[in-house]
Amino acid sequence: MDSLDGLKTVVAVVETNSFTAASERLGISKALVSKYVGEVESQLGVRLFNRTTRALSLTEAGRRYYQQSVVLLEQFTAMLDNVTGERTKVRGLLRISAPVTFGEMKLAPLLPKFLRLYPELQVELILTNAAIDMLEEGIDLRLRIGGVDDSNMIARHLDTFGLVLTASPAYVKEYGLAKTPQQVAEHRCIIDSNFRVAKQWPFISPTGDAHTINVSSSIAVNSPQAVREIAIAGGGIAMTPDFIVEDAIESGQLIPILAQYSTLEFGLFAIYPHRKYVAKKVRCFIDFALAEFAR
Repeated sequence: MDSLDGLKTVVAVVETNSFTAASERLGISKALVSKYVGEVESQLGVRLFNRTTRALSLTEAGRRYYQQSVVLLEQFTAMLDNVTGERTKVRGLLRISAPVTFGEMKLAPLLPKFLRLYPELQVELILTNAAIDMLEEGIDLRLRIGGVDDSNMIARHLDTFGLVLTASPAYVKEYGLAKTPQQVAEHRCIIDSNFRVAKQWPFISPTGDAHTINVSSSIAVNSPQAVREIAIAGGGIAMTPDFIVEDAIESGQLIPILAQYSTLEFGLFAIYPHRKYVAKKVRCFIDFALAEFAR
């Protein structure tokens, strides 16, 4: 066993809290993971993990070994980059997590362009709206809409998305065009249950006056793309992130409502672990994302 393989294996087991998950992350068998960990423990003469049939936990020696291993692996990677400089090709697997609708509509179409820049890189895109543990799941980079309050993570702001109101031409023809927030409250509205505001929609007028209205709704759904499709089908007035409906507005499938008013905004962030050294593949993607999304 190479010493570097031992370091990487122990780090993977600690961060995934599982020999099985570590094997998947490293691309080796579970038996080999167990063997490498055993060899490291034999070389050190200490036990790194307490193992039972139901649980896996770090010993105090294991905690110290992990903390030093992370530093050494970062220094090793940084050394390679510093020695080889720009001649080093970006290669390996980059695992990116993103919200489902944003990932499908905005990020996925950009991946071929990114991979043309770095042809020796592979990307695995994990789309989920659920909270994730990046270290445990081996995620290199997470794109998130909204803030981040984890002090172990760095958040780079990429873009800001505003919410907009839209309705289908057929709906407007039948029920009229709302011209004030109070008139919106008289219409049927489609609720995105992902938003904490629920049926209380906030607005800021062109003169800076703030309004919050209680809207009427018979439809709620936890997907902005579904909200968009319901609106296109004439289901009522929708409030969605602007990127969800921009093409439907351009094609005439949806009509902006209260375009002169503004409402909530959400930041798009690239999130990655708070470490001294950031892997080149992560830095390259962040630079790419900044160029593509920053306005």
